[in-house]
Amino acid sequence: MAGHSKWANIQHRKGRQDAKRGKLWTKIIREITVAARAGGADPDANPRLRMVWDKANAANMPKDNVQRAIAKGVGGADGSNYDEIRYEGYGIGGVAVVVDCMTDNRTRTVADVRHAFAKHGGNMGQEGSVAFMFTHCGQFVFAPGTSEDVVMEAALEAGADDVLTDEEGVIEVICPPSSFAAVRNALEKAGLTPEMADIVMKPNTETELVGDDAIKMQKLLDALESLDDVQEVYTNASMDEQG
Repeated sequence: MAGHSKWANIQHRKGRQDAKRGKLWTKIIREITVAARAGGADPDANPRLRMVWDKANAANMPKDNVQRAIAKGVGGADGSNYDEIRYEGYGIGGVAVVVDCMTDNRTRTVADVRHAFAKHGGNMGQEGSVAFMFTHCGQFVFAPGTSEDVVMEAALEAGADDVLTDEEGVIEVICPPSSFAAVRNALEKAGLTPEMADIVMKPNTETELVGDDAIKMQKLLDALESLDDVQEVYTNASMDEQG
């Protein structure tokens, strides 16, 4: 990410999420419901539910909301019959975009996603067209000033694949999705609190966008993220925090 700050980008993204907290809560509730339906109501025995539970806590979601979503998922009540779908496409300058959705109406969702791409200068691709440019992995990000040695010792012993530190001191831990819970627990036991922790689609390489291209790309990402059925949007575009 030559020329701009990964840490500023991370803080900027968190700020954008906070500004859309109502929408974020809705997406987390949907994810909790699906996780509970698939793996049960006990977060200690359901790693996916535990991960979303942590995400709910980070978003300051009331515990009552979390418990209701779990009950809905376990009970299979109306509203819990969501399908998980991934769409792929291209943004400004041909950068790759992956859009993960949870929906109870595939026809509506694909139309909404296609419209967002078309309106903001991108286009939908076929299944498999860009996903190969990303790695499905667990990711933990720590603030500058965190001890790299402590992070490395805890993470690697718990099954992490790599620990990366950039010139700003931002530390990134990468692990297989299957090791996410073990690595998270090891980091917690070491007294470490990540700024971000999730299972993501991490781009293998990044394409830098600047100026108008960065602004246009951010508008496309915002349009996709604002759709009710969209859970996560990943891109290999790298933009400064003003983009």
